[in-house]
Amino acid sequence: MEDVRIDVVDAEHAGELLTVRRAAFVTEAQLYGDPSIPALTQTLAELLVDLDRAEVVTLGAWVGHRLVGSIRVELEAERANLGRLAVAPDLQGRGIGTQLLMSVLEYLPEQTQEVWVFTGQDSKQNLAMYAKQGYEHQYDQNAGDLTYAYLRRILGDEPEDAETV
Repeated sequence: MEDVRIDVVDAEHAGELLTVRRAAFVTEAQLYGDPSIPALTQTLAELLVDLDRAEVVTLGAWVGHRLVGSIRVELEAERANLGRLAVAPDLQGRGIGTQLLMSVLEYLPEQTQEVWVFTGQDSKQNLAMYAKQGYEHQYDQNAGDLTYAYLRRILGDEPEDAETV
């Protein structure tokens, strides 16, 4: 999708970010029959604390003045953990999630050697997007009734058919 601007989300956009995440994660909640997934239960106060953490970078995708997507990156030593990749439901399937995923690399410290992400084991579209960008399945983990798939990308390994932004 053209005219998408990727930038850091700050506290000024926290309410809008919370709305985009909740709208995007309703589909996941329906897929798994679990309305209590963390992306849906996080409060605005909790989100503001998270946005203020030095080891967390939250990127947003804007079309005009509208925040249409986001991704959260938590940095620890030589590893980055991605989470909360969300795209507004009316714009899903247009490459915004892929743009966010690829943009993360620009915000990682030089010492970062690997990037991890997890998603529901049944989230086929998410798994396919991550695989296309060079993420490889490492293991599954059960969390109550849900099973999460954990994927890793070693930096410096370029996916063969990665899309360009």
